[in-house]
Amino acid sequence: MKRGLLAEFETPEAMLRALTELRSRGYRRLDAFTPYPVHGAEAALGLGRSPLTWIVLPFALAGAAGGYLVQWHNNAYDYPLNVGGRPQHAAPAFVPITFEMMVLTAALTGFVVLLALTRLPELWNPVFEVPGFERASIDRFWIGIDARDPALIRPIAERDLTDLGATTVAWAGRVRS
Repeated sequence: MKRGLLAEFETPEAMLRALTELRSRGYRRLDAFTPYPVHGAEAALGLGRSPLTWIVLPFALAGAAGGYLVQWHNNAYDYPLNVGGRPQHAAPAFVPITFEMMVLTAALTGFVVLLALTRLPELWNPVFEVPGFERASIDRFWIGIDARDPALIRPIAERDLTDLGATTVAWAGRVRS
């Protein structure tokens, strides 16, 4: 959220009630800022499962296949050694490195994709300029309504948030003209 309306709540319960009510009133581009994870916030925000696992899975499988292929190429094709009559392509011997390559590829891909999906690192955001927002990392709970939300009509949304128990309502970012 770069621009939009922010509302401060004193308790997580009040924030969850407000999120649920705002969603029922048609607001869809909501966000929550809390000092610790609040159980039920994802459901109240209407968030689904992360696409991260399905994005990482093909890369993990490709890493495993690449690790297995390199071992096969080196041991059975490019530089075969006949030691004690053992087969050139001994698949059980390739399992540990194959697994480790899968884990390494998944971890590195997951890290990069997570940064891309969350648009990090973000060193500054207009939300940080709202007076009192620093308490979102200490003891306050904030709800943000993105300026791109089609249901956002500023005076009505401010009244809705105040009626739902917000102690502070402020605009983040440049004011729309």
